[in-house]
Amino acid sequence: MGERTLMNANEALAEAAIRAGCRHYYGYPITPQNDMIGYMAKRMREVGGVFIQSESELAAINMVFGTAAAGKRAMTSSSSPGISLMQEGISYLAACELPALIVNVQRGGPGLGNVAPGQADYFQATRGGGHGDYRTIVIAPHTLQEGLDLVAPAFDLADKYRMPVIYLLDGQLAQMLELAELPPFSQEPDQEKPWALTGCCGRDPNMIRSLLLDPDVMEDLNLRLNAKYQAICSTEKRWEETETADAEVLTVAYGTAARLCKEAVKLGRRQGLKLGLLRPITLWPFPEEALKKAAQGCKGVLAVELSHGQMFEDVKLSVNGGPPVYFYGRAGGNLPLVSRILGLSRAMAEGKPVPERTISD
Repeated sequence: MGERTLMNANEALAEAAIRAGCRHYYGYPITPQNDMIGYMAKRMREVGGVFIQSESELAAINMVFGTAAAGKRAMTSSSSPGISLMQEGISYLAACELPALIVNVQRGGPGLGNVAPGQADYFQATRGGGHGDYRTIVIAPHTLQEGLDLVAPAFDLADKYRMPVIYLLDGQLAQMLELAELPPFSQEPDQEKPWALTGCCGRDPNMIRSLLLDPDVMEDLNLRLNAKYQAICSTEKRWEETETADAEVLTVAYGTAARLCKEAVKLGRRQGLKLGLLRPITLWPFPEEALKKAAQGCKGVLAVELSHGQMFEDVKLSVNGGPPVYFYGRAGGNLPLVSRILGLSRAMAEGKPVPERTISD
């Protein structure tokens, strides 16, 4: 058994990144992820890494770009409006095929919003929130331990596919204290990166750029990126199923909403309600085939989110032609109620009328 300690997810993810060989972190303070930047400010000095509190989120993402271009593991973190400011840089990372880990601890919005938990950045994360045809792998843990365990694989995916990976949490999960088993220390993999800007003594110079004025050259880049994204869709989908084998009603949720649904599934089963949960771990690529299969034979599917329904759109597309799909969510930092999840699910199981969208309690 590894080292066990009590910490919140902000700190745990920072420690996991360090133990995965990341020695370059750049960020700008914003709640509710400030514990992460504070932790990195202390720990990077202790492990001989580089920590810079940048003058803005724009500066932070461009520092990540420079470090990634040099072939080193780089990371930044922020919360909703801060991530919005990084979108141009994320698009540049994607276009230049540079690996990086970007953590978004979502808060209530839109605008400055508040520091309460939210899940309304789903569209931004899964559709490529900046300009151009690009995607980012999006990973959404639902417990502190899972968050710890997926950090090293997230860096590995970024390196494997040479692209940014978005780590999507919410303020509730990020600040919740839980017992964690820390992963062992490992070095950044000694991976060949012949494309990196490491000095050209003894070799031809490398060039990393996204300004491609020839339309044919620009289209070739888009075709190459699209082929990579198709390969990712074929091999990198991750999800978890809970009590789906005989479920009459299937819930779909991620992050904190998934924890609420797990409690609803447990209570519902005790009451004789055949309730199940499919939890996407990768929000992109979204596990649509697994969801469609799990929904077969169900009387209804209920998407639950801390928003007014963004993942809901992917759930409807995945289940298309299957059972009816409904939505229940809260926004602005409010959390869905387990009792409401149970009530809606029971009505679906009994064939009673249910509104397509429920956004209040």
